[in-house]
Amino acid sequence: MSGALMRVTRLVPWRASAIRNWPIWTLPRWLTIYVLAVIVADLAAIAVAAQATTFSAHNLALFGLLLGCTAAAVEMTKKAGEQGGIMTDVQSVWELPVAILLPPFYALVIPIARVSLSQWRVRRAPVYRRVFTAAMTGLCYGAASVTFHGLSGLMPRGPDGALSRGTVWTLLVIVAVLVKWVLNTAFPIVAVKGSDRTANIRKAFFTSDAIYNDVAENCAAILVTFAVAGIPLLALVALPVVGLLQRSHSHVKLVSDARSDSKTGLLNAATWERESAAEVARAVRTESPLAIAMLDIDKFKVVNDTYGHLVGDQVLKEIANTLNTLLRDYDLAGRFGGEEFALLLPQTRAVDALRIAERVRANIASLSIIAAGTTGGERVQVTVSIGVAALDSGSKRELSELLAAADAALYRAKAGGRDQVQMISTTRGLSAVSGPGTGAGRDASDHPDTPSVFRRAQGS
Repeated sequence: MSGALMRVTRLVPWRASAIRNWPIWTLPRWLTIYVLAVIVADLAAIAVAAQATTFSAHNLALFGLLLGCTAAAVEMTKKAGEQGGIMTDVQSVWELPVAILLPPFYALVIPIARVSLSQWRVRRAPVYRRVFTAAMTGLCYGAASVTFHGLSGLMPRGPDGALSRGTVWTLLVIVAVLVKWVLNTAFPIVAVKGSDRTANIRKAFFTSDAIYNDVAENCAAILVTFAVAGIPLLALVALPVVGLLQRSHSHVKLVSDARSDSKTGLLNAATWERESAAEVARAVRTESPLAIAMLDIDKFKVVNDTYGHLVGDQVLKEIANTLNTLLRDYDLAGRFGGEEFALLLPQTRAVDALRIAERVRANIASLSIIAAGTTGGERVQVTVSIGVAALDSGSKRELSELLAAADAALYRAKAGGRDQVQMISTTRGLSAVSGPGTGAGRDASDHPDTPSVFRRAQGS
């Protein structure tokens, strides 16, 4: 007995230590509480639904059929994997029929099977993320199922109401889909904002491509629900069609990857130049103001040599996040290569471009980046030099000329001591400098409120 007690006392501290080392405890405290609360809520919902469910052979057979289709869909995503930790799938096509045609218990548990299969067959991710995904998705479909079944009493009765009954049934399915979509969007938004307060929610969840894909997936799910409600085996016929929808999702991801820089998520150099050339041509044609800024990280090689390239990549991502936060929706930000970034600012006068560039410079200078892997969480601070070229309304210039002017202004900023903004106006022969040591001055072009110092350009 004493030997068994000793083994237990040895085992308990080991298990306690293993639990303390779970990655979930590294999250911000409120986010950890949020994740655990969602998981507990899902488990409680499953327990309540299980007690209220009467299991029948028909329901179990239909659930098995749709679960098999879900497994086949997971296998379809195996080759594509999860880029950036996100799997672009179309599981709603199979899980919505479960929520509509079966009691809520089945809707709550089917995501558990799907997520477990993804962990085993596609990609191993931190377990708490998988569990949170399963719980979040289960609550979404559970809410959709409760909504549909709770409102099903509104359907007309009697033999003469077949047409109206079908219409009401369809409307109830659409309402259930909307409930699911709202919750399925709200849950991850809270989690994303909790892990990264600078995250751009609109770009992450509400781009035109993302909304179109959601609509297409939900429409396909409604059609499959109709088909399976009449003839369950039609689910097998729908499998190839769903495969095509899955490929269209992958195509959108490939197009996005072809446009984006892999480290920062900003536009890559080729895409930025192509889209910027079109914007410059439009500005010239419509005689609208426009500006371009070239941004270079000061002494970035020192950061890489001191802390390593992983910390250097972390700096690039933080700067990209800052740009996404500060710039307007129609501005274009791209990584030009190495530590250099390019910004295109449509409908922006020279004085406003300088203000935007100075705000970017100041926000980056105030960043305090925790260097991953360093003892004590050492903080890295970086500054940037920015060169701005302004195309005032009525000017006839091309992108290459603006880039050359912005590059010359950037060179001036570097030569002038770094951590500052230099600007050249390509039409009025003006230059300006802005930075922590320049103070406030008067604008030679009658803009007394500008925080920069303007002067006539000499030979620029």
